[in-house]
Amino acid sequence: MEIKVNFLDKLRLEAKFDDFTVIADQPIRYKGDGSAPGPFDYFLASSALCAAYFVKLYCQTRNISTDNIRLSQNNIVDPENRYKQIFKIQVELPADISDKDRQGILRSIDRCTVKKVVQTLPDFVIEDVESIDADAQALLMPNLTSKNNTYILGKDLPLEQTIANMSSIMANLGMKIEIASWRNIVPNVWSLHIRDAHSPMCFTNGKGASKESALASALGEFIERLNCNFFYHGQFWGEEIANADFVHHPDEKWFKPALRNRLPREILDEYCREIYNPDGELRASHLYDTNSGNVKRGICCLPFVRQSDGEVVYFPSNLIENLFLSNGMSAGNTIAEAQVQCLSEIFERAVKREILEGEMALPDVPQAVLAKYPQIVAGIKGLEEQGFPVLVKDASMGGKYPVMCVTLMNPRTGGVFASFGSHPSFEVALERSLTELLQGRSFEGLNDLPRPTFQSNAVTEPNNFVEHFIDSSGLVSWRFFSAKANFEFVEWDFSSQGQNANVEEAATLFGILKDLGKEVYMAVYTELGAPACRILVPNYSEIYPVEDLIWDNTNKALLFREDILNLHRLDDNKLAKLLERLEESDLDDYTDIVTLIGIEFDDNTPWGQLTLLELKLLIHLALQQFSEAKELVERFLQYNTNTIDRGLFYQCMNVVLEVMLDDDLTLDDYLFNFRRMFGDEKMDAVLGSVNGTVRFYGLTPTSMKLEGLDRHQRLIDNYKKLHSARARIAANRG
Repeated sequence: MEIKVNFLDKLRLEAKFDDFTVIADQPIRYKGDGSAPGPFDYFLASSALCAAYFVKLYCQTRNISTDNIRLSQNNIVDPENRYKQIFKIQVELPADISDKDRQGILRSIDRCTVKKVVQTLPDFVIEDVESIDADAQALLMPNLTSKNNTYILGKDLPLEQTIANMSSIMANLGMKIEIASWRNIVPNVWSLHIRDAHSPMCFTNGKGASKESALASALGEFIERLNCNFFYHGQFWGEEIANADFVHHPDEKWFKPALRNRLPREILDEYCREIYNPDGELRASHLYDTNSGNVKRGICCLPFVRQSDGEVVYFPSNLIENLFLSNGMSAGNTIAEAQVQCLSEIFERAVKREILEGEMALPDVPQAVLAKYPQIVAGIKGLEEQGFPVLVKDASMGGKYPVMCVTLMNPRTGGVFASFGSHPSFEVALERSLTELLQGRSFEGLNDLPRPTFQSNAVTEPNNFVEHFIDSSGLVSWRFFSAKANFEFVEWDFSSQGQNANVEEAATLFGILKDLGKEVYMAVYTELGAPACRILVPNYSEIYPVEDLIWDNTNKALLFREDILNLHRLDDNKLAKLLERLEESDLDDYTDIVTLIGIEFDDNTPWGQLTLLELKLLIHLALQQFSEAKELVERFLQYNTNTIDRGLFYQCMNVVLEVMLDDDLTLDDYLFNFRRMFGDEKMDAVLGSVNGTVRFYGLTPTSMKLEGLDRHQRLIDNYKKLHSARARIAANRG
């Protein structure tokens, strides 16, 4: 994690990381003002807080109350060497906690991350650099790479060269990529989380049977998402980008709507129109670009090559964003390698959906077959030794598709997790199923798995598949666990051998789609230095229902974004019209504004926690519509998930409105005790909100220029690096 430090007045310092700011000072005896803890105080507190976190985690997973648990830490300093200290952590537990849980809590404290890092004796590298931001790959741990050449199935270059090449691409873009975490909880299963140090919202996860393969996986995913703009999915990219020569890619085209808001004839083809506009209800306005919001330019479209005949077809960027998410994207050492990975993922998700929604039961992989892959067996054994039964299933549906499944059961909670993996090689597909299962997860994380159900409607509900797509946390039917399988086991093999293995395997996978009667469309991106592709298979690889283009399109943001960002500047008439549009939209009142308008507000601010309900409440207050505001305040308090401080503001608002709306009560009679209960700051904010001197309490003013929105600006900074690189490359190509 990158922590940037600013020098403030006197001895005060400011550390910034992610969305947080920490102030440090020195005690008065050391010439400071004592206005904040010192750096070493934060260090001491970090180990105590980390220990307490692991206690809390242990208790939460076992439904043990922490109300009567106390924890303290003291540091005992050696009088002859002040750098040699003993950290003594004591925990006071209630008498009714069992001996087993007492020992479990103590063991959980022993797992404290701060403690383990200190005990391992971290190395410090102190150096002088010309530019902190220019040292783009300082955090990628080059010691992971070596002069060895490690080849794995599916890769056209050694892992070491793959990592070096992809790291170089990031360095050339000026992006500082940091490894935020590693996981290796069972043998031969590694995963990690990498992110852009400047804009941590840009992150990927990698997985593999080794450190190197996991890192190569994460870097490849990062590059695929850069090429396809997925990091900036659903976000507003600002007015500068919206009016640039291009918004998404230099080869994009913009098309004006046809008469009466019909689709331009230049977009899509007849095959796609039958899928995406079967009843003629899709309008051109449904396809305006969310990211630019520039409806005057028309519909932004990206070129894809139809694989059946090589013709170029233009797909609206809006359609891709709304329906496909990240499905069908990949990067590799060669275009064939990227194609195999891309098509494999498409099959993995499509087959997974068919199996889970069809509540099918899959055949077990015989032990004799599993024994051929001892590294995978070792990982499975590691899980089972921790008390998690594992089922290894053939998901090829009778040898039709290159898909495997590894399902974990948690007897402690009754939860299950069905993980699928795909590749032309049986072994690679099986390995991917296992590594996907544990990607970024701890053993504690396996306590949050959903329980199976016999309720078919819950399993087949469209959003359940979305949950499976995001992190495989969707519901699974109990019928999936039947011993009576729908298919016979097949020890399938779609792989090829030799130098052109990926080329041949890609052809095999394209052939399966052709046999299914599917048209396939592909865009290839090579300008960043690593081949990447995006493949769309209409009516097969979508994640969201086609109907979302009409009923839940992300470009609904265009109806509200400008007015919400200019909220403090709107007069009463414009506020009333905004409120009317919000009411007519039929949006869920608990929709968060971050998602609605595509702005990354800081999570720990009122903007970042703002819901549609609270926004409407604040508008009613600004319009002096107190009865309507009172009704929404009551709903807010009933389902409040906001901060305690924000909740107290609305508790105070509730009682003040109660008095104001009751003809028999007088506010002056209650102000003294209201102030004693809620404090002067809250009371002044509430009274100002009802008398009109305070508008939209807690929401700092901003506008379409996005001033003050540091988190979002950092995301745009990240995209501008990519956008500038594309512009330079396009200019050089002439």
